[in-house]
Amino acid sequence: MPELTVTSEIYDEYDYRTKITPSNEGNVISEFPFLLPKSGSSARFDEDDDLDVERPQKEVIRIEHSAKTKIALVGLQVWRGAFLLGDWLIHLGLKGELATQNVLELGAGTGLTSFVAALYAKKVVCTDIDLGGIFELIKLNAKYNKKFIKSQFKVLPLDFTDTAWGRPLLDEIKQANIIIAADVIYDDDVTAAFVSTIQKILNTQPPKTLYIVLEKRYVFTIEHLDSVAPCYETFLTLLDKVKTENQHSTWEIEQLPLDFPKYFTYDRVKDLVLWKITSKPI
Repeated sequence: MPELTVTSEIYDEYDYRTKITPSNEGNVISEFPFLLPKSGSSARFDEDDDLDVERPQKEVIRIEHSAKTKIALVGLQVWRGAFLLGDWLIHLGLKGELATQNVLELGAGTGLTSFVAALYAKKVVCTDIDLGGIFELIKLNAKYNKKFIKSQFKVLPLDFTDTAWGRPLLDEIKQANIIIAADVIYDDDVTAAFVSTIQKILNTQPPKTLYIVLEKRYVFTIEHLDSVAPCYETFLTLLDKVKTENQHSTWEIEQLPLDFPKYFTYDRVKDLVLWKITSKPI
């Protein structure tokens, strides 16, 4: 049976595509608008004592990507969770919480959220599996968005199924303070490998903090006679199992409320969730 081809649902909500000719045949170029407030801006009052609110600047991130892919290459598309994670990074950045941090992104795909992190962080290491020309795509998109990259920026391969890390990657993992990931839960095998990967990363020279955005994707099953989100449930089960198996750290796990500002243009649907996992040395 042929492998299923999938298309991101974001274009059902907004038309981000441009008529710009992509560098690679078969790709498209989209522009994703967002609001970018100035860091450290404070409220001011005009001569009539009215609040003078500084309007955030309108920006766009330009991304070249695939319009549709096989399941194994979904990282070549842009998915809704990247926007929620982008909102969260801007929220942290405006509060000054990324200024001294080394950020490591897992399963970065087209690089969108790494570029947002690079607005505020000290260093950003953008990683994904070396498959489907993903690194050439990330580097191309970094050129499109170079004005946003204000930190040290590096692209490295990281495969969830291989935790025998080479020295360059291991050094970056040791230095990372904040780990980010979005839209990496879509297959049970990938989910299991991802959980094993974050367990090893969080236990490598803690403290470290992981922020992961997931979207619950529901299917109807005869077994449950209901719509369930099996990949999300697999993630929670595996996470509950590994959180008590760490010899070098203790973990704090919490689901964060989505009550922070929305900067990107997308539908923040109820099925999006943001988890925070913090490892602390024993």
